[in-house]
Amino acid sequence: MDISEELSLDAIDLTILAQLQEDCSMSNLELAARVHVSPPTCLRRVKRLRDAGLIERQVALLNPERVARALGQGLEAIVEISLDRQGAEEQEAFEARVSADDAVQQCYRVSPGPDFVLVVRARDMPDYLALAQRLFTSDANVRNVKAFFSVRRAKFQPRVGLEPAARR
Repeated sequence: MDISEELSLDAIDLTILAQLQEDCSMSNLELAARVHVSPPTCLRRVKRLRDAGLIERQVALLNPERVARALGQGLEAIVEISLDRQGAEEQEAFEARVSADDAVQQCYRVSPGPDFVLVVRARDMPDYLALAQRLFTSDANVRNVKAFFSVRRAKFQPRVGLEPAARR
């Protein structure tokens, strides 16, 4: 569905989306109360937003530092990748390969600068080195890799701004 043509969002839709971005685990009854609509209306609207693709999926956000402490070491890196050949086919092949790897948490094609920026997680430095060998060193089209290792996460807010463009 082309959202710009077939779906208009009103204040209730935007409030539902904002509430779900804060906590998608609340019941429909609680969400309806927060949005000031009836539970059946709320359920219909959430289904409509999901069917339209505005709600991509619902997940639990884990605290990586606490999980790392519970499981052992944890290492997060932001990695810039420049390809030697940057044609559409080469970019799509690289993107498909790294996106299929569980260690890659996020993958962005960017411009200008490097071709890709990845956020990766590894158990420790040897695990990161194995990841780098598997994804970067073994790929003849990877020209440059620049890794930045996270020492502290100051902010992580995975939300989409919902204010209409005209009011920004």
